[in-house]
Amino acid sequence: MSRATVQLHNDYLLTLHAPMAGPPLAVDDALTIFHSDSGWAKGPRIEAAIVAPTGDWLRTMPDGTLQVDARMTLRTGDDALIHVRYGGVIRMSPQQYQAMGAGATLTSDDIYFVIAPVFQTSHPAYLWLNQVQAIGKAVAVKGGDGGYVAYDVFAIR
Repeated sequence: MSRATVQLHNDYLLTLHAPMAGPPLAVDDALTIFHSDSGWAKGPRIEAAIVAPTGDWLRTMPDGTLQVDARMTLRTGDDALIHVRYGGVIRMSPQQYQAMGAGATLTSDDIYFVIAPVFQTSHPAYLWLNQVQAIGKAVAVKGGDGGYVAYDVFAIR
């Protein structure tokens, strides 16, 4: 088949903002672990805080691409817990990586940073999230002191 037979459509789900909590842990040359102990997720149907523990494992591939393996928990205002896990891909030049390490802010215009979150909850108000495959794109990533990552996340239908 030489062309797609289906089209993907998306609905804005939320914006996720996760400040970095301290310096990353470099396990070896290929694996770095980041964590966040605060932050938020806000969208039309959800407002929540990121609660510890969290973890983003970034594995450097032979071509310099970073593969993301992340886990976090959200707590909503009505006390629902929502587990979020996602894989993803980050592509940036060595110069951009160094600039980010020195505290620069990179945006979606600068780098390729896409994630694919799925959700798990047992709270009746948010069961609909269990049925969502989401795609997110980094809005901005800041390195160094005050570092954070912010994503816009969309439900794919």
